[in-house]
Amino acid sequence: MTWKKFSGEVIHSSILEEVEKAILRETENGYKLKVCIGTDSQVKSSHTDFATVIVLLREHHGGFMYIAQEKSTLKMGIKERMLLEVQKSIETAYSICDLLDIYDVDLEVHADINTNPSFKSNKALNEAMGYILSMGFIFKAKPEAFASSTCADKMVH
Repeated sequence: MTWKKFSGEVIHSSILEEVEKAILRETENGYKLKVCIGTDSQVKSSHTDFATVIVLLREHHGGFMYIAQEKSTLKMGIKERMLLEVQKSIETAYSICDLLDIYDVDLEVHADINTNPSFKSNKALNEAMGYILSMGFIFKAKPEAFASSTCADKMVH
């Protein structure tokens, strides 16, 4: 998976190395960090675009993010697509969670799923929540899931 900065600059080292450098730099500058990971998707005519983001929040001082984008030509329903978004977020969280533990950085996994039953994405809420929580991660859904519903959303629209 190719990761980029918000500026579009491609990260040539591993995402693990990049996140560690960012943690060291930001903590040296006196910031307490929290990491939020989320994925969003957008169905196009011939494919589905996915964007996964790793958002590093500086307590009371904004934040920055890394982005990985993928395309899929698989046809899938809303529930399957929501759960694939969650899977991509969990894979990313799992790949950096040991590093975050070393530096005592909190981690949340955000799902672009509405808690209101009148929305289509709500069909995947229970499975997504169970999946994320069973992996030991903190779960956030809309409206608190800004990593997926705002940050990743900007990358697929």
